[in-house]
Amino acid sequence: MELSSNSKTERVREVESANEVAEAASKKQVKRGTVNSVDGTAINYRQIGSGPGLIVLHGTMESGQSHMELAEALADSFTVYLPDRREFSLGYPFARDYDVGKEVEDVEALQTKTGSCYVFGVSSGAIVCLQAALSLRSITRAAVYEPPLAIDRKQVSNALRKADNEMANGDVAGVLITGMKAAKMGPLFMRLIPDRVLKYFFNKQSKNQGGKSFMSEMAKNLHYDFEIVAETAGKFEDYARVKSEVLLLGGSKSPSYLKQGLKKLEKVLPRSKRIEFPGLDHGGSSDPSPYNRHGNPKIVAQELRRFFA
Repeated sequence: MELSSNSKTERVREVESANEVAEAASKKQVKRGTVNSVDGTAINYRQIGSGPGLIVLHGTMESGQSHMELAEALADSFTVYLPDRREFSLGYPFARDYDVGKEVEDVEALQTKTGSCYVFGVSSGAIVCLQAALSLRSITRAAVYEPPLAIDRKQVSNALRKADNEMANGDVAGVLITGMKAAKMGPLFMRLIPDRVLKYFFNKQSKNQGGKSFMSEMAKNLHYDFEIVAETAGKFEDYARVKSEVLLLGGSKSPSYLKQGLKKLEKVLPRSKRIEFPGLDHGGSSDPSPYNRHGNPKIVAQELRRFFA
């Protein structure tokens, strides 16, 4: 039986629609890969989407998985790479030869493998991003979300020693609370509560949510993030030599020292633009979770799309 012209048209539309759905689904399929850095350290990463390569460097107490919603929002225009940063490959006791230069080498290794020329970094990952933009000419555009450069170096060094002692004693809650207070994260009233009280509530919540193993991993990694922050704190003038365009992002509800850091960077960087998101805090670009209730990665993705387009 021969189909009418209207039936043929409907059939074509159905096929085209099915193809579009299949294509959209394929772009959001997550692949996994590994690249070896200069010193042989294996860097694992997730890959999603299609288009120019964009490397996303997660922040403190996060992994590559922490920005999946952001990656999915960009997957129709970019191939997004979500590496688990170097600290996930380092064991305990802590590595002695770690510095921000090692992480720049990791970015370069991933760039070489994928051909990516765009990088977005969050918090301590934003520091790595800026350092990479300073060292690697292959980065043509970089975006950063609240690099903690304006924090007091002595304060960070003291917090690092305290957290290392807590880690040596197996006090995971203590490490995370030390990190929270040093970075001035969370509501002010929480930072005023004695550590022993916070530990009780933290351990209870962690047990109820089954997140103790993940939190132990985050506590170990906090050491390396503290080292990066202590190494680079206050060194704004270094970034006057960055040649690539830089997008500076932050939230209106973030601590004042993070906003001050972005203002200083805006003055120093030769080619930069700054955007502040109303209502977002330091976790604005990351996936919402019980530990990040105000994450809104889709809004951040909109600005990243405009900048990297």
